[in-house]
Amino acid sequence: MNATTEEHPAGLAVQPDDAPPQVHGVDVESDTSEPEAPEEAPVQLDLDGLPGGPRGALEAVLMVVEEPVDELTLASALTLPAERVRELLAELAADYDETHRGFELRHVAGGWRIFSRGDYAPVVERFVLDGQTARLTQAALETLAIVAYRQPVSRARVSAVRGVNVDAVMRTLVTRGLVEEAGTNPETGAILYRTTTTFLHRLGLTSLDELPALAPFLPEVDALDDIEGPA
Repeated sequence: MNATTEEHPAGLAVQPDDAPPQVHGVDVESDTSEPEAPEEAPVQLDLDGLPGGPRGALEAVLMVVEEPVDELTLASALTLPAERVRELLAELAADYDETHRGFELRHVAGGWRIFSRGDYAPVVERFVLDGQTARLTQAALETLAIVAYRQPVSRARVSAVRGVNVDAVMRTLVTRGLVEEAGTNPETGAILYRTTTTFLHRLGLTSLDELPALAPFLPEVDALDDIEGPA
């Protein structure tokens, strides 16, 4: 008889009682790996228990955002299905319009944000012009327009179009969050610039495709491509 196995009456070799169990040739006792911990589910919020319910919760979030927020992000924050968030957004937008509120809910730059209503622009403009918010200079507006229509573009190219040095103005636009770096020119190594998401939602645009065509205002726009200067 073998020293480590016993003969079964049917002629099968079996393990002795003190041998570790074998499963498909693997020593079960040797598998000491820790089981993976299950992912924790997000804490479900009791929105129905709030005075305004889910709709009030969504409105509260929209009142504090500084950038447009997409539906999936809102759904995650409120622990609601995305479809339900879309329904609530539509309800809020319709309610603001029907009750002639001084603000409106807009879908801009790929997300949602509350803006003051255009009907009250004279009041808001007066508030702004009273010094509560600094306005862009004419030079900054011209530089921003060139970046918007020619992006990605280098400072040298913008300077060539405007005919003046724009370094200081570009720094101002970057500081305001209206322009950002967009890589470098592969040939010259010059830093390229483009407009930001902030630029879009300040103008109430969803994408750059909604920028008005320049042709009616600047018939010679194609001549910009002929301007000599470093890229």
